[in-house]
Amino acid sequence: MKLKGNMVIELVDGNTGEEERIEEGNMVTNAVNDILGLNPMGIFYAVAGEYDTHLLWNDKLLPICPNMVGGILLYSDPLEEDADNIYPSTVKLPVAYAGNDVNATANVARGSLNLTESRALEDGYKFVWEFTPSQGNGTIAAVALTSALGGKNAYGSMDSSATSFLQVMETKLEEQTKEELAELYSAVEVDFGNNLMYSLTFADQSVIVKKKRLPVFTVGLNDRLDDTTCTLLEETAIPCSTFKFQGSYTPYGDFLDGHDGYWYGFSNSGNSSGNATVYWVKIKKDGLSMEEGVWTLSNVCIRTLGSFKVDTYVERSSRGIIRDGYLYTPAYDNTGIYKINLGNVADVTLIPFGFTSAGKSQTGSGTCSNYLLMVNDLIIGWDFQVKPDDTVVQTAGGARFTNVATPLFQYKEFLFGWGGNYGSDYRMAYLAMPYLASINNLGSAVVKNTDKTMKITYTLTEEP
Repeated sequence: MKLKGNMVIELVDGNTGEEERIEEGNMVTNAVNDILGLNPMGIFYAVAGEYDTHLLWNDKLLPICPNMVGGILLYSDPLEEDADNIYPSTVKLPVAYAGNDVNATANVARGSLNLTESRALEDGYKFVWEFTPSQGNGTIAAVALTSALGGKNAYGSMDSSATSFLQVMETKLEEQTKEELAELYSAVEVDFGNNLMYSLTFADQSVIVKKKRLPVFTVGLNDRLDDTTCTLLEETAIPCSTFKFQGSYTPYGDFLDGHDGYWYGFSNSGNSSGNATVYWVKIKKDGLSMEEGVWTLSNVCIRTLGSFKVDTYVERSSRGIIRDGYLYTPAYDNTGIYKINLGNVADVTLIPFGFTSAGKSQTGSGTCSNYLLMVNDLIIGWDFQVKPDDTVVQTAGGARFTNVATPLFQYKEFLFGWGGNYGSDYRMAYLAMPYLASINNLGSAVVKNTDKTMKITYTLTEEP
């Protein structure tokens, strides 16, 4: 499908009547074709049984307009014109946006779709978005079409965080043993291109690394798509002399992907005062060599970084994320987040929120809890985001990823995770909805302020 877009921005000064008109063509990204053409892990198939939950495409994603393409994102800086640029760095979040409906909220970054003027055309669709003087103010250097949900609140706002991610699948896992489920729950990395999963656990004073084959894009003659044929390829025990999981009834510890060629393990008991003591291990992915030690973090107060337990059912919790060589974990009192340099333990910074977070798990209340997740380069908590420049953005709180125990494993627009609650176990998949479906850099930036209204007419047509 080849698409062509044309956009007209009209700014009108309510005081002087002065009008600005900008007209630009655009380029279309691969976002829509990715969703229509890819099916990693068979997420669009019913594979496990009657308790599978799958997205009904009509009215959620189809027709493409005004659903899969039904919103707009406005940026203060130009966007790289690349068909694979579907998620720019969140250093610069959109300054304004709009979905496929009228904004009836108090969110002033959000505009409204003109439901009268917007309509399907014989060969495409015409969108008309309007922003009142109080809405969408700031510098606008680039415009992008996005999904209807992505245009409602982008990655989240004080009005809502529920529209940023769309669950497309929940497959109930009913045939695995507890040990097999534990290997899924303990996943730290999925290599989509090579159909591999890596899980790390701690047992018998050793870190256990398991490399498993996971049918993602290549399905073998005997494979199933319900994770029962996620077969073990290699298992390595790495003995530790210092690193250990603390705790007795519930072992405290978690393993994370450093995205730098290493996996990291951390174990601590939470401390509301004094110094934090953290046992750590660093494992090189290539060759599985290991370093270990203990950090004493002066005047750092944090909760347990994670836990993992296999009893009547499998449980995992996590409060850490690694980004760009730093471990992030919330402060004990939920008024900020610590940033700890993995290569220099003296480099510890407390980033204040400016408010007290509710400190809840994004996966809801249950036997699995995940307090920090990362999508693209944005760290997401219950009611806050931490951008790559460590700017904190407060948002409405919400359980966006119910029951997910693992990190979110991302392939393009697709997000995957494993988890469950009191013995009900699942693989879940989502779409990250604030993707760029098109890219339109303005010849020169314009400024929208409280003196001006703004109307954006975007016509998208199919080319033969």
